[in-house]
Amino acid sequence: MAVSFDRIKDEYERNWSNMKIRPSHADEANHAANTAIKNKDIYQQIEEKTDVPWWFVAILHSREASFNFSKYLGNGQPLNRMTTIVPKGHGPFSSFAEGAVDALRHEGFIGARDWGVARTMFRLEQYNGFGYRGRGINSPYLWSGSNIYGPPEQRGGKFVGDGEFSSSEVDKQLGAATILRAMMELDSSINLDGAPGLVGQLEPEERIAPMALLMQQSLNKLGANPPLEEDGIVGPKTKAAVAQFQQQHGITESGALDGVTVAAITRAAQQSVTVAQPADLSPVLKRLEDLMILFQSGPKVPAVPSNPAPAAADPINLLERLLTLVNKTGTVPGTTTPVAPRAAPVDQLKQVIDLLGALLNKDGKPVLGQVNGALGETIGKLLDGKKTALGIGGSVLTALLSSVTASPNAGGIAGLLGTIVSAVPGLGQFAMPISLALTAWGVLGKLEKWAQGTAPPPKVTT
Repeated sequence: MAVSFDRIKDEYERNWSNMKIRPSHADEANHAANTAIKNKDIYQQIEEKTDVPWWFVAILHSREASFNFSKYLGNGQPLNRMTTIVPKGHGPFSSFAEGAVDALRHEGFIGARDWGVARTMFRLEQYNGFGYRGRGINSPYLWSGSNIYGPPEQRGGKFVGDGEFSSSEVDKQLGAATILRAMMELDSSINLDGAPGLVGQLEPEERIAPMALLMQQSLNKLGANPPLEEDGIVGPKTKAAVAQFQQQHGITESGALDGVTVAAITRAAQQSVTVAQPADLSPVLKRLEDLMILFQSGPKVPAVPSNPAPAAADPINLLERLLTLVNKTGTVPGTTTPVAPRAAPVDQLKQVIDLLGALLNKDGKPVLGQVNGALGETIGKLLDGKKTALGIGGSVLTALLSSVTASPNAGGIAGLLGTIVSAVPGLGQFAMPISLALTAWGVLGKLEKWAQGTAPPPKVTT
């Protein structure tokens, strides 16, 4: 299930208001609170360096290292050795404070300004993961030892291993919210009023969310197992998937989305796009060959079945119909009467313009401009008599490029097109507008000449 702070903040505030420490855990909670407060000066040193509240550091220290100052705040491993579990590759550290600052930076807590009830609970649950939510259970990482988790008031259950859940187990370790409530009863300086947010200023997790979402989507495309919840939250599963990717690609295995890792994931996802199986191109290639014959020798285009409303997504069909109209000796699709040479009936002109409009249309507006002009005086002379053929041929070829799959075993035109498409990505998108512009220029130029009676006489054929 997708999780977002805005969707669950009211739930955090409601649970906090209704929470009561269970009598059976009161002594344990009081002992934990006293231990945290006794070491307040150490935690305050970390607060001075990070602006993360001292009581938040103390709660993490209790949950991750049982208040042991020789352990790393990030995962409870010894400070004097490099970490071997996520986050891997951190340390060794010369002091608890040094390791704590590293862990808080790795988790993205440094720079946060809102430490109200909802944000605090969100960050603590995020630290451990949102896996309990999918099972309809309030996270014991937050609420264990209180009436918000476990029977008789609430459902129990616990992850007893990596991905292994037991509905009959009840977490016996005190939850973070339970410890915090006990601390507040002993130290009145702790408050959860939060801080007034500045307009347009986002919390650290909000700033990283778009990039985190993109990385989760990319890792899923690369086969993340188990698949990641695409929620933009860098929780334990996302960190584990990132660490696995780093291991497979020779990157320092930290589980962090640093610049090198983000670039590598993005590159791998782009390269992993699955190539579709080659389609049967024989009908398309046959039509292409017919058009090429027309360009080379100028015979009549084979009759095309009448189709009063050709699909705009089929440029070859449209081009065939256009050719039969432009070719003075061809047959208009759907008719059997040859078009007279030098003739440009109004209805024929309308069909040509309609077909050109279907081919050259953007957002419902024609993109054709004036046919002749300064450009025609220069470039036009170089392409005199060739614009139509070059434009239509290029249009057909580039239209095919987007649907052709490269295959080392393909031969003939299919092999050629496959080679082109694999060697020049995006060629069809770039070349199609140029080709269609040449088509329009050449065809409309001819129509102008026919209308003005300046077209050359038909060539005598034998």
